[in-house]
Amino acid sequence: MAVDLLNIARTGVLAAQSQIGVTSNNISNVNTEGYNRQVAIQASQNSQYMGGNYYGTGTYVADVKRIYNDYAARELRIGQTALSTAETRYNKLSELDELLSKNGSTLTSSLDSFFSSVNDLADQPSDTGIRQTVLGSAQQLASNFNQMDGYLNSQARQTNDEISGITDRINEISTEMANINKELMKTDTPDPQLLDKQDALIKELSQYAEVNVIPLDNGGRSIMMGSSFMLVSGEVAMSMGTTTGDPYPTESDLTYTLGNSTLKVDPAKLGGQLGALYDYRDNTLQPASQQLGQMALGVADAFNSLQAKGFDLNGQVGQNIFTDINDPLMAQGRVGAYSNNTGTAVLGATLDDVGALTGDSYLLRYTSSGTYELTNNQTGAVTNLTLNGTTLEGADGFSININSGALAAGDRFEVRPTANAAGTLQVVMKDPKGLAAAAPKISADAANSGNTKLSLVSIDNRNAATFPKTGTELTYTIDSSVVPPTYQALDAAGAVVSSGAATGNPPQISDNGFTFQLDSLSGGTDSFTFDLSFAVGDNSNAVAMADLADSKIMEGGKATLADVFQQTKLGVGSQTKAAEVSMNSAQSIYDQAYNRVQSESGVNLDEEAANLMKFQQAYMASARVMTTANTIFDTLFNAVQ
Repeated sequence: MAVDLLNIARTGVLAAQSQIGVTSNNISNVNTEGYNRQVAIQASQNSQYMGGNYYGTGTYVADVKRIYNDYAARELRIGQTALSTAETRYNKLSELDELLSKNGSTLTSSLDSFFSSVNDLADQPSDTGIRQTVLGSAQQLASNFNQMDGYLNSQARQTNDEISGITDRINEISTEMANINKELMKTDTPDPQLLDKQDALIKELSQYAEVNVIPLDNGGRSIMMGSSFMLVSGEVAMSMGTTTGDPYPTESDLTYTLGNSTLKVDPAKLGGQLGALYDYRDNTLQPASQQLGQMALGVADAFNSLQAKGFDLNGQVGQNIFTDINDPLMAQGRVGAYSNNTGTAVLGATLDDVGALTGDSYLLRYTSSGTYELTNNQTGAVTNLTLNGTTLEGADGFSININSGALAAGDRFEVRPTANAAGTLQVVMKDPKGLAAAAPKISADAANSGNTKLSLVSIDNRNAATFPKTGTELTYTIDSSVVPPTYQALDAAGAVVSSGAATGNPPQISDNGFTFQLDSLSGGTDSFTFDLSFAVGDNSNAVAMADLADSKIMEGGKATLADVFQQTKLGVGSQTKAAEVSMNSAQSIYDQAYNRVQSESGVNLDEEAANLMKFQQAYMASARVMTTANTIFDTLFNAVQ
């Protein structure tokens, strides 16, 4: 019995020692992120039958169990993905909101300064110094548009870099996960430390995207990113990356590589930081850039149009102050063709009515039925365009030109009518005398249909004998029922001064010392009276320019020039506030999930301290049994000597 007693005591000492070791390890890792506490599970050894009775033979540690709740861990991963999505969105929106508030105020103030200088011009239209100030203010305004556009482009590049950095880290995690799976396959009993590392990597991965975990029999795990693709399959690691954007190269697309195949991934299905970054870039930053371009186009078009309706200080028809809205530099990037198009068409966009622009982007799809379907990417509204020659008409303030080639069924194009406008806006006028402060008087007859529109092109000879001035006005009767349109010029007494036919396309009439253009025709007969007198002190056109500050000429007559940018700022500010609320809500849900995991798998120092005392007492008691057994053995040994 003494030998049995020693053995029992020995097993008790060893078991208590193991328990103390496991408890000590828990205490040591109390601050280790991702550590799951462990518990040594004791079991009784097989009893021995002696003298008609069963006697216990001691204890042993049957297992060191890692405390882990798969459901709680899954709940934590979901909470982590939601929180990362909300935090990323809020952080990016906060940056943009601050950018628009601080740097945007410079743009707003420069627009105010420009209008202030135009008001001064209206007060003193012949003052060369004031005219120079107007051009200087215009230059500052254009520069601020360029600068703001540069800031937004910088935000886009930064977002692309963040996306690229995340994909690099995901690939590192993918490789590590595959290696861990390989190690776990080598033994029947999984190493808790490897499992903890595996869980930590999965939790980190859930920051970047939604993660679905597929347990394997050997303790390994396969990882699926959302419901899109498998990132880790057993010992095999796949990879993610980015590629040149389609149809716009600077807006990188997300890819997934399996073997020799590389496929595109829809970020909207991933969530996490990746989904939030793509959502911010495509649905907030890009629209803000286009709305800034809309405002720049509004400024350029409004002032250039009024310049064309007035006389400069030399008595000539005013020329552009800013870059023409359909200048090739201004028009670049308005249409992007998708790489999988099978047709050869090269398209461009021409702005017809800046006031009708929405600042949105569009998807043009050519269908097998021969229809041209234009979908607003922001509102979802669908419009079927009409092909007139090589021009698609019927869009919101713009038309699409088929510059070359032909479309094939299924071809798609993204159209951004206001793209790059803010970054390419320039002041093209150099001579302050070119500001058209004065205005001609061109009156349409009350009986006109209203469908014929014309514009003054040039003053060719103010000394012409029949040049129309105050008191010697000329009335042009235009017959547009014939091609080309014909005209008669009558003096105040009704006598015919001249007649003829228009030339060119669009048709122009050069007569009596000036040239005008027929921008639209009624198909009937219309009359216009011209008084092209010029006075240095005339400020009527400058007043019209100053009135643009309060004129609702944008978005179908619903907004002023300043309103366009203000709406963008308010929109981003509203999104930022909503994102903050979402982030706080996601934080609360995550905290609940985290606390649940910690309550089960985390280390509680009070509990471990109590366990340490309990196992220490067990160790000491077992050691005491060994001492007692040794004393009994010595007594028996001495008795038989």
